[in-house]
Amino acid sequence: MGVFTEYMGKMSDPNFKIEVERKNQLLRISKLRGNRAILAYASALNKPGPIAIDYDDRLPIFDQLSNLKGEEIDIILETPGGYAEVAEDIVKIIRKRFSKVGMIIPSYAKSAGTIMVMGGDEILMQPTSALGPIDAQVFQAGKRYSANAFLKGFEKIKENANAAGRLNLAYVPILQMISPGEIQSCENALKLAEDLVTKWLWKYKFKFWDTHSSTGESVTEEEKEKRANDIARILCGHDVEKFNWLSHGRSITIDDLIEMRLKVTDYSKMPELFDAINRYYTLLIMTFNTSDIIKIIETPNSQIYKRIYIPSQQVLAKPQPDLLMGHVDCPKCKTKTLIQINFRENLPINPGAVPFPKDNEFICPSCKEKINLTDLRIEIERKHNKKIV
Repeated sequence: MGVFTEYMGKMSDPNFKIEVERKNQLLRISKLRGNRAILAYASALNKPGPIAIDYDDRLPIFDQLSNLKGEEIDIILETPGGYAEVAEDIVKIIRKRFSKVGMIIPSYAKSAGTIMVMGGDEILMQPTSALGPIDAQVFQAGKRYSANAFLKGFEKIKENANAAGRLNLAYVPILQMISPGEIQSCENALKLAEDLVTKWLWKYKFKFWDTHSSTGESVTEEEKEKRANDIARILCGHDVEKFNWLSHGRSITIDDLIEMRLKVTDYSKMPELFDAINRYYTLLIMTFNTSDIIKIIETPNSQIYKRIYIPSQQVLAKPQPDLLMGHVDCPKCKTKTLIQINFRENLPINPGAVPFPKDNEFICPSCKEKINLTDLRIEIERKHNKKIV
């Protein structure tokens, strides 16, 4: 029987507490790792909302770290990425407190999460774990784009213009939308990511790398720095032979990291540790799937949860057999939008109302904020025993 199936069978048992079992497995991992301190920093990757590494995470992480003792720590990381600057702050405070740091990735630690991983002395992954390119994602003027792709595109325009001796007029509208500040922001973001990874690999990951495994010769500081810089350039998505990620969402596996000549511990080869991490991760995902929690920052004895915003739904009139009228509150601009919830096809929409979105993605008409109504749909359908159409 699989672990997920086992725990699903226990969910109906009133004596089974998922949080208690999750904590038990976290403590088990700690003991198997020599009673090291342990902190989980995990996001619900399949939910909307503030799941990225963000400035709001610093205080709860620092708070949870204050509950831990010892000189060695493991960090269980599950994240889509976020701000590299915040990742830097988090790693700095961890490294200030602990002399040895292990980074455990049960599934995904992408983008800024990968930057964090490179701040550890040891990286623990299994064959299905994945890191990601650290090519910075820039958010500016309502646009989200890859800093590396942006700069490459800009360079391609310049190369085409130089080759032709003139600028293709098709590029003029594009260039009019680009400011020098945007170009510099992209260059700065890429340099920050590359510099952090280079510095951390050289300072921490390669700290105990004394001899070359192939020759037995001593490793110099210059060799450590060069290896660190080579790996950072590859992770940044620079044009390096054999490594061209093409997409910021690509997965970088154990095999990829080994090919980069980065040492990784495959914990799937340690049966008891693998079982403990697998059980903890399964319980983590089950917690996200059965609650409104979107982020968990916890130790074996304490925890802080971040919960999803569920838009309020208020019935404004006596419900009719085939429809409900309610409203959605925008969490950003506070606009109230009248929404019509139909239980039958082809019902006319009342004046001033909008239909319940078929894909559950409601867009505020005032500020264009996207609001996911999946939980609201489930609640209404369960309460009324009807499907929204």
